[in-house]
Amino acid sequence: MKLIYHIIIRLSIILGIILTIWAAFFYVAMIDQVNDEIDDSLEDYSEQIMMHFLAGEEIPSKSSNSNNQYYLSEVTNQYAQSNPHINYVDSMIYIPLKRETEPARILTTIYKDENGKYYELVVATPTIEKKDLKEMILFWIIFLYLTLLLVIIIVNIGVYHRSTRPLRKLLAWMEDYKIGGNNVDLQNNTDIIEFKKLNEAAIHNMRRAEEVFEEQKQFIGNASHEIQTPLAVCRNRLENLMEDETLTEDQLQELAKTYQSLEYITKLNKTLLLLSKIDNKQFLEKSDIKLNEIIHQFIQDYKEAYFHLGIIVNVEETGIFKIRMNEILASILINNLIKNSYLHNIESGQLFIQITPSRLIFRNTGQEFALNPKLIFERFYQGHKIEGSIGLGLALVKSICNLENLDIHYCFTDNFHCFEISSKKNNRTMVIS
Repeated sequence: MKLIYHIIIRLSIILGIILTIWAAFFYVAMIDQVNDEIDDSLEDYSEQIMMHFLAGEEIPSKSSNSNNQYYLSEVTNQYAQSNPHINYVDSMIYIPLKRETEPARILTTIYKDENGKYYELVVATPTIEKKDLKEMILFWIIFLYLTLLLVIIIVNIGVYHRSTRPLRKLLAWMEDYKIGGNNVDLQNNTDIIEFKKLNEAAIHNMRRAEEVFEEQKQFIGNASHEIQTPLAVCRNRLENLMEDETLTEDQLQELAKTYQSLEYITKLNKTLLLLSKIDNKQFLEKSDIKLNEIIHQFIQDYKEAYFHLGIIVNVEETGIFKIRMNEILASILINNLIKNSYLHNIESGQLFIQITPSRLIFRNTGQEFALNPKLIFERFYQGHKIEGSIGLGLALVKSICNLENLDIHYCFTDNFHCFEISSKKNNRTMVIS
């Protein structure tokens, strides 16, 4: 998940909690304020009635036929002692003037006159619909929350994009940077100290990577050359020595074994050097290649080499597999796959090659059990030892596929060993024949 989405989600959660708490306090404070104002009005109203009553003026004991209502009645001493003298409640009252029931705030006061008699005064005044108030508050809180959240998110996105522009520019430069390639210098001016340090660190590391890459290439080249030269000299001396007619048969056999070991070491050295070059991405030149043509070329070569095995080869083409990759690596890839299909096949076996615009499938007979799919592409792994094989063919295939953005999978079905290569959409051009 991108950083901006992390920020938005966390910001939304925090703001939601804060606004929810604020809304609760806001509602309680508003209701308390409304009740306080109404209670003050009720107190003034009840005091006026009591003053008139205590002054001996005539006070009606029923509704005054207005929205404000009061009821005055005499109560017993026991009732007065068992009930609070001042009490506020919310209730519903009937308003004769409007002929309907409305919510009201009611003040009940119990007081005693100069004769020691107790009276209960009930004063009621219509108040607001609290249910409507709750709905109104909820609506405006939601509206305020969404509006505020949207504004904050938009502002944060704008600030984020503006502030992280140097970071995004640096990331783009690093993604396009290729060790050993022709790279442009980083142009990323910024006033932010942290981004300046990050730019300097990235440039320093890239330069160091270039130096290590050049040193590694030079070392591999020198090491390969230094190894190949004495190996070639040893092979020539052995060849000359094996032409000596005075050697016995046992001596010739020992020399032949030594010569085979040198051949194995030479082949191993060349393959490891090739793997190192692939891993170091030294094959940068690319072109549009039709793998169909390369497959047909190598099939003809290997038919002659393995004619004595009697292997039947069938090629099924439903399209042209056209891909942009290095031409040398394309030849190595196909060569190793076809060679592997012959080398690990059986006498009078079969090899099926299926070509489509998006995949290559090699199916060959061989040993009657599956190889380990987790180890088959590892270096020096062999399901069973084959004379002359160094165990790097499929590892070389895997390295090329990784470099050229290809997928390769192995499976064992119907006594056939299957290797399937598929090309990703951004790495191929479909040409239907």
